[in-house]
Amino acid sequence: MDSGSSPFFQVMNGWAVSPGLHQNHNNFLPAIKSMPISAVKQNSVLQTLVNKSEEPEKEPESEDLLRAEQEWDALENIQTELYCKKTGLIGVLPGQTPLISFNEALQYFQTADLSEYMKKIQPTVRRSGFSAVSHLLFGPPRLHRDLHAERDLVLTIAQCPLDNGQQVHVRILQTIYKKLTGARFDCPLFGSHWEQLGFQGLDPGTDLRAAGLLGLMHLLHMVMDPKILPLAHDIFRLSQHHRQNFPFCLMSLNITRICIQVLREERVSRECNRRQQVFAVLNDLYVAVYFHLYHVWKTQNKTISDSGYVLKEVEVLAKKKPKELFRQLDVHLKERPLPKDLPLEIWTHHPAEQRIENHDGSHAQAGGICFTGVCEQQVQEDRLI
Repeated sequence: MDSGSSPFFQVMNGWAVSPGLHQNHNNFLPAIKSMPISAVKQNSVLQTLVNKSEEPEKEPESEDLLRAEQEWDALENIQTELYCKKTGLIGVLPGQTPLISFNEALQYFQTADLSEYMKKIQPTVRRSGFSAVSHLLFGPPRLHRDLHAERDLVLTIAQCPLDNGQQVHVRILQTIYKKLTGARFDCPLFGSHWEQLGFQGLDPGTDLRAAGLLGLMHLLHMVMDPKILPLAHDIFRLSQHHRQNFPFCLMSLNITRICIQVLREERVSRECNRRQQVFAVLNDLYVAVYFHLYHVWKTQNKTISDSGYVLKEVEVLAKKKPKELFRQLDVHLKERPLPKDLPLEIWTHHPAEQRIENHDGSHAQAGGICFTGVCEQQVQEDRLI
């Protein structure tokens, strides 16, 4: 229930409380009403309540003191209940959802029963006729057989939907939110704050159709690696720009989709074979592609109207020259000093509609440009996920 609009709730010190609480206890001191609960504990009127177990027995408590004790209990119960509802996790107290590392999340997927989703994967792009012969003779090398299981796990995770009832899924989502925004406490699992983070709606799970939980795993890798987190903050700040803004998380999911296709087309098999890894290579490719897109977007003054063209160019580059993308990212990370992990100041609110400048000098309403669908599944052979 929206505490700001409902006649049944009033806001007191940042918490929604029932007005009946005040109507039924007219003798509750105004000074106490204006204090947060932590400050109320220091009030001399309630010191007896807080420390009464340590004092010898006294005369029966007055009626006013009993009313104050009831008021105190009601306020604490309401505060705890409202926070649990705010987090979206019934029974979870403030800050009790711990951050999760990429390796811990990966271990969960390695041990979970994903057989239902593994049936849906197609590890490589199907080719026939001249295309198959040409790929065999002149294409990139095939992935080593001992890496097939890891590749299949990657593609299986890309088929997994977000399950808000699964604690690891929630921890991944909450970790991404906290590391990007600098928030200390959990956020609701549904709400407009996900739109400001760059999802299309109130439920981030609806955007994962083309990338599954692999899209969140890539974001988790970027925000949990201390060397890459400053870059994630740079990209996120640019996505909040008054003119060059773009949906940060939705753009990320499109890049994950590109990485999936590059893997299925065996464009990074040589690097995977060299390093004897699949997940680590794909993580690096994801960051390298996002860095390249960020560089192009910033230096060439791109806007949301250019998103389709930029993504297409990035996809072609990722398939033809992944090694060059790796090199660019490596140079950037080596040249940039590692700053302290300071809280990120965000939430530059933009109007629902903004005027943006097109290449021909004309203007259009940003609100009329639909970014939806860039990440949608297409009925083509090279669009499995």
